[in-house]
Order: sequence, then C-alpha cells, then structure tokens
Amino acid sequence: MVNTPWGVMAILLPLVGALVCFLWPRRSVLLGLVTAIGVVTCVAGLGWQVVVLGAQRYAVGGWGAPLGIDLYADGLSLLMLMVTAGVGLGISVYSTGYFERKPSALFWPLWLFLWAALNALFLSADIFNLYVTLELLGLAAVALVALAGGADALTSAMRYLLVSLLGSLFYLLGVALLYHSFGSVDIAILAQRMEPSPPVWAAVGLMSAGLLLKTALFPLHFWLPPAHASAPAPVSALLSALVVKASFYILLRLWLEVFPLGSAALGQLLGLLGAAAVLWGGIQALRQTRLKLLIAYSTVAQLGYFFLAFPLGTATAWKGTLYLLLSHALAKAAMFMAAGNIMRFGGHDRIADLDRVAHRLPLTVTAFALAGISIIGLPPSGGFIGKWLLLDASLRAGQWWWVVILILGGLLAAAYVFKVIGYAFTQAGVLHETRTVPIIMEWVALALALGAILLGLFAPWPLALMEIGLPFGRESAG
Repeated sequence: MVNTPWGVMAILLPLVGALVCFLWPRRSVLLGLVTAIGVVTCVAGLGWQVVVLGAQRYAVGGWGAPLGIDLYADGLSLLMLMVTAGVGLGISVYSTGYFERKPSALFWPLWLFLWAALNALFLSADIFNLYVTLELLGLAAVALVALAGGADALTSAMRYLLVSLLGSLFYLLGVALLYHSFGSVDIAILAQRMEPSPPVWAAVGLMSAGLLLKTALFPLHFWLPPAHASAPAPVSALLSALVVKASFYILLRLWLEVFPLGSAALGQLLGLLGAAAVLWGGIQALRQTRLKLLIAYSTVAQLGYFFLAFPLGTATAWKGTLYLLLSHALAKAAMFMAAGNIMRFGGHDRIADLDRVAHRLPLTVTAFALAGISIIGLPPSGGFIGKWLLLDASLRAGQWWWVVILILGGLLAAAYVFKVIGYAFTQAGVLHETRTVPIIMEWVALALALGAILLGLFAPWPLALMEIGLPFGRESAG
C-alpha cells in the first residue's frame, strides 16, 4: 500500500469509468456508482500516504521535471481531492434518482470525465498541465450545462463556453511568457527562479485575469447565475461546489508558490473586489424570486469571501479561506440539491409559491436550513470556523474594514436564507400539482448539509492537514 500510486489511480479510474459508461449507456448508472466508490477509495488511500509519509510526488512515465510531468499531493491538494470525493459521491447517488434514462446516459460519461479532470488539476505540479486540465474541466462543464436542453440552457452554455475559452487564453499567454523567461513550467522550479521583471508582471496579470474570470469574481460574474440556474440540479451542485473552486485553487497555488513577489496593491485590489462581491451577491440574492437564482447569486457572494485573505496575507487568513471553501462546497451542493427536490416536487422554484413545502419535504427543508447555517457563518458550522479565522486575521493585521464586510455579508446571507425558509412554511395562493421525490435525493442533500456542520466540530484535523507539504508547511517527499 505504501508504493501504490493512489494519486494516478484517482485520475485514471474516473477516466476509464467515463469511457465505459459511454460504451455501455444502459449500465451507466451502476458503472458510474461503482466508479464513484472506487475514486473515493483511491482518495482515501492517497490520504493515508500523505498523512503517514508526507507529501507525495509522482514522476509520470518515470520522467521527472523539467523533462517529464510530475504529480504532487500535499495537504492542500489532498483536502481539495477529499471534498471533491465527498461531493462527487453525493452527486453520483443523487443523480440516480434525478435523471431519466436518456439524459442519464449523457450525464454519466461527462460527469466522470469532469471528475477525472478535477483530480488531475488538483494533483498537477506544472502550470501547463494545469492549463490542460482546466480546459478539459471547462469543456465538460459546458456540455453538462447544456444537458437540460431548451433555449435558456443552450444560451447559458454558449456564454459559459466563450468565457471559459477567454479565461483559458489569458492563462495560456501567461504560461508562455513564464516559459520563455525561465525555461520551465514546473511550479517548484519556477518558484526558485522567479525574479521581478516586466514579462513576469505581464504573466501575473494575464494569468490572474483569466483565473478571476473563471472563478466569477465580481464584476466578472455575469456568466455564473444564468449557467447555474438553468442547469439540472446535480450539475448546478457540482458547478458551484467544485468547478469554480478549481480556478481559485490554481490562483492560490500561483500566488503562494510561484508569485511570492507579493504586490500589496494587487492584494488590496483583490480584497476590494471580494468585498464588493460579498455585498453585491448578497443584495442580488435577496432580490431574487426564483430559488435557484437566489442560490446562484449566493455563490457570487460566497466566492467574494475567498479573496479577503489576499490583502491580509497571513497563514491564519489563508487557512480561514480554505476552510470557507471546504464548507461552502458541501453547503452549496446541498442547497442546489434541495432546490432540485423542490422543483421536482412542485414543478417550479418560485419562492413565493413554495406552498408549505416544509410539511411535505421536511428532510429537504432541513437540509437547506443546515446548509444556510454554514453559509451565514453561524456556530458550530465549518462556515463559522472559516469566518472566525478571517475575522481574527483582520483584527491582528489592523484591517478592521474586512470585519465589517464579514458581518454585513453574514446578515445578508441570513436575510435570504430566512426568506426561503419563511415561504417554505407559508401557504401559497396558487395551487399546483405535486410529484413524488425519491427519498434518496432528500437524504443525500441532508448528508452534505450535515457535513458542512460537522466540519466545524472537527476543525483541528483539516487545519493540521494543511500543514503537510507546500504552501503552509515544509515539503517532505514520500
């Protein structure tokens, strides 16, 4: 087990699973579930290696950097793989009850291919391989958005495709500049050779702009709400919980390892954009009349919190951001799944016409409420731990204005969460027919929401995991 390449298997297994589901669409549900369980097992094996042996580095094909491709797993990448595995397993199980046979046959190959791209991205150790995985991730996500069919879904998918390609182009131009300047694309080698120069600053600007566009940071968020609102519920869940986190993960890696040139002005700019996202996203969420659009704008607001760490620049702030990222992934997946259950039950997601859905889908409304606790940042949730760490870092740095943003963002989140819960207990004036919701769909949403709460109760372990390898601890090759 010590020498088992669990990281490589975590990439190859969903890739093979996607191919098998494509070739045998009638068995895609069973094959997809088996693949999902297998991927979770691989991530667990990799987690054991990283915890016991330290950070792991794989030389693909036996050729290491700079000639070959390296895969690298440390505490940060392991946490991303673990939350992807947890949410991915939930999405897989949820989808068995959500999709009919024909869309299911299209969903599984695309979803498993996207999962393989995500795992490859989190394990990539060079900036060009990050570009390749980011592009594959974007193409799969666009196809999944279009899966719902109809004019809205296709329009949103095309807008998403154009934004994704533009962001990738900016990123690739930055990669080309760095390769021309330093003769390598390996992150560790670039970190050693990096020196301030005009080409480096141009690369920083291009790569950061491309990744911010893909992360949907305000005011580059225009593509996100329509894409998330028009996609099927499992697709909305994986887009919000996982896909937008991938580009932020790359930005975080580059900022902490490749670009330690630390421009304070750029950090403050990212913090201001994050603060604007928190306020703008929260206000827009509060104004929405459709549940999925409310959750989508909530994602815009929550993404803003991640960028409050950039002007602070301390280990406490970064860990708070990462903890918010983990809890947001679980909570937002649960929220979109709850919205999917409500749409299936009533045939719509109009907030004013939820028609006492709390009495008819109690598990779903409970899941939404628990996820809302983490989104607001109330104890004992993971969202509370993340916001507390950011608040502490802001006060220690003497930048009290970020504390104001954290408090206002929490109040706005409380307002739109309680708005939905209030209508869930209110009788609507419009009667509508109802459909049965498979119980498995309710339980999966509840399980992910409980996961976001439990993150707050078991905070020491994930925080300790962040210390393994780069960028918060010392690297130890396994």
